[in-house]
Amino acid sequence: MNHERLSMRLERVAIHIPKGSVLADIGSDHAYLPCYAVSNGLCDHAIAGEVVEGPYQSARKQVAMTGLEAKIEVRKGDGLEVLNPDEATCITICGMGGTLISSILESGKEKLGTAKRLILQPNVGAANVRSWLIDNGWELSGEEILEEDGKIYEILIAEKGDPLRPYRADKKKGLMFGPYLTEQFSGTFIKKWQLEKKHLERIIQQLDESGRSGLETKRKELQSQISMIEEVLER
Repeated sequence: MNHERLSMRLERVAIHIPKGSVLADIGSDHAYLPCYAVSNGLCDHAIAGEVVEGPYQSARKQVAMTGLEAKIEVRKGDGLEVLNPDEATCITICGMGGTLISSILESGKEKLGTAKRLILQPNVGAANVRSWLIDNGWELSGEEILEEDGKIYEILIAEKGDPLRPYRADKKKGLMFGPYLTEQFSGTFIKKWQLEKKHLERIIQQLDESGRSGLETKRKELQSQISMIEEVLER
């Protein structure tokens, strides 16, 4: 992977960057996404944010190597603190857990004033991201699910709007499975939740084999999740 050829996961993220955006890529690593976006005319200007020294230096080298210093700024800092208020119009946060993505958004939400779109790619815990979007007035406008190198990823696209609109059919299931992903019902979606069902069943088996008392509440919670998965997959 490089700035000319992204991973499939980041290519799908890039597709959703609105033309003319000021892009902020948080946790940018080597800055491949902003370099690709600027080079291909997907955005006019970009900010690559990194909190770790090694990736920060890698991002600086990548931007210099591509000759894009005039259009891409590499900044070191934690999450959205690298941004000035009302600076970015599109923010991408990719390759982290959903809990961490939600924490980054929560800690820096005062920087989201002029942001028109969030493109979020949690490796796990997408339900946490959906919950944050609802609580903070962001409407989920699209979702994708894909498999790459044996891992399954979800991409969430959100804009300011009615945060409950996508969940009117069933909020609980929408948060867990994704309202758009459930509707699309792709082979990758089915595979993800078949694997998750097996994982939960293994946990229940381990609880039962442990012989410990006081685990009934946890067991019922896991069984409830399994029942929801079965209901969705049997549509």
